[in-house]
Amino acid sequence: MSVLSTELVAETPYVWRARKPGSRHRLICFPHAGAGATTYADWAPLLPPEIELVAVQLPGRQNRIAEKPFTDVAPLVGVVAQALRPVLGGSFSFFGHSCGAALAFELAKTLRTKGLPGPARLFLSAQPAPGATGVRHLHDLPEDAFRAEMIGLGGIDEEIARDEFVMDSLLPVLRADFRLWERHRTAQDPPLDCPITVLAGDGDPRAPKETVDGWRNQTNAEFGTVFYPGGHFYFLDSPGDVIALIAEQTLGAPERRPA
Repeated sequence: MSVLSTELVAETPYVWRARKPGSRHRLICFPHAGAGATTYADWAPLLPPEIELVAVQLPGRQNRIAEKPFTDVAPLVGVVAQALRPVLGGSFSFFGHSCGAALAFELAKTLRTKGLPGPARLFLSAQPAPGATGVRHLHDLPEDAFRAEMIGLGGIDEEIARDEFVMDSLLPVLRADFRLWERHRTAQDPPLDCPITVLAGDGDPRAPKETVDGWRNQTNAEFGTVFYPGGHFYFLDSPGDVIALIAEQTLGAPERRPA
């Protein structure tokens, strides 16, 4: 039996969901480097009843910490596309933050290639557009420098940053994710047909304003940018503002009940 819930729970290794049987739109979220599905746990009770939350859990983090992270983008996207098929029915959008935005974009292209329905809208957060220049690569930094960069970006609680055991487990996953996406070059495919909304912090050193406007070249549909006060993890500081924007831009989609 389907149960209405504001709690995000694991349904499969890749899919965590806060079920809302009466919803008419599904928001599928992709976490940033090193992070897991519970990054979006606080979103579930904040979303309106019409929007059901799904978050993707990748190998190498949280309850999947013992599994090796992917080292190539193509296999990752293929596996995620297959794993998400049960939740890709009806009206849905993707939200991805940082590396998660790159994954959401590549998945949207893969769904098109496979002839499958794609997202009603892409919300791409804190990620430079393909081909953007001037973004410093971090994956090949020495250990101490890489650690300092990760802590400096924010998103890691002070308590975790002080825990050597936890950081020793987290940093290899972070480096693997940065290596995966910093070395990736997206194929020069035709633009998508779904609208793209780009979100970023106005003080984000990883996605400065001049690096995100190029996303407009990846869609034939509506495009817009929204900047929030803050840095790379602006969305952790003001989730209500981000959710309000997502709700405004998705609930106008054609009413098709999620499968």
